Amino acid sequence: MPVIAVDKPLGLTSHDVVNRARRARGTKRVGHTGTLDPLATGALVLCVDDSTKLVQFMEADAKDYLAWISLGAGTPTLDAEGPLAEVVPVSPPREEEVRAVLAGFLGPQLQVPPQYSAVQIGGRRAYAVARAGGELDLPARDVVIHSLELLGVYGSVREAPRTFSPGAGGWRPDPIGRTFTLPGPLGDFPTLLVRASVGSGTYLRSLARDVGVALGGPAHLAGLVRTRVGRYDLAEAVSMEQLAEASGIPDLAALHFPRIEADERLARELRQGKRPRSGAVGRHVVTLGGELVALVDGDGEALRVVRAWA
Repeated sequence: MPVIAVDKPLGLTSHDVVNRARRARGTKRVGHTGTLDPLATGALVLCVDDSTKLVQFMEADAKDYLAWISLGAGTPTLDAEGPLAEVVPVSPPREEEVRAVLAGFLGPQLQVPPQYSAVQIGGRRAYAVARAGGELDLPARDVVIHSLELLGVYGSVREAPRTFSPGAGGWRPDPIGRTFTLPGPLGDFPTLLVRASVGSGTYLRSLARDVGVALGGPAHLAGLVRTRVGRYDLAEAVSMEQLAEASGIPDLAALHFPRIEADERLARELRQGKRPRSGAVGRHVVTLGGELVALVDGDGEALRVVRAWA
């Protein structure tokens, strides 16, 4: 069954996309590998029918984004949903200053999630408490930020590029490329255009907030486009209208782990849940004749089955 990358439009929740995919594909078994906020657009990876077994193994995939961060204005949601909660007059910072700040966010980080998020504390969702006028004490979480590249500093989000083309190093501004739809701006605030690659669980809204603090004031995420999830580039994603006919890719191609080609004996032992001896270390995909047998973890002595396929 297929794994499909869909181009999520502005204004839809990830759950909205899943529901539309269920109707389009005629199945209730559809899941996704990482939420996109309603005001974000771009690559959302869907797993259909038996491929839903893969979701837990793909959620940790690195994700790439184009982020427009507006400085001098904060919002409760940390994005352009608003309303404006704090406005401080600021001038566009020097690019050298911004690059130095961004460098401080690279690598393993502790990040506090947004109040308007699905994080659950004591059985209560943060966004539900926030919408009711409350606030939860959200603990910082471990995240990893792989790279942050400043593509430019602009007088406002209106002045910043929004037309891009993919390339070997990622999506870059290109006047004859694809034009992305951003939320309506909340005002004319100095805006950073940043290309980011982050690990699972990283909130770009929180990063925007924290970058603003590091630069001396409030900030919010004025626009966000996810350009890659693991092996799936936005350039390969299908539109919502193409969901019903999309062929996607098979389960085996969707799993990005080293591969072990098994013989009949090894395949049988793994499907029986045994721990055959092997010098492999780390997570591997095991195949037999090009068919998926199991996902395993190796400790250098034996293989432990994480999931097996009949």
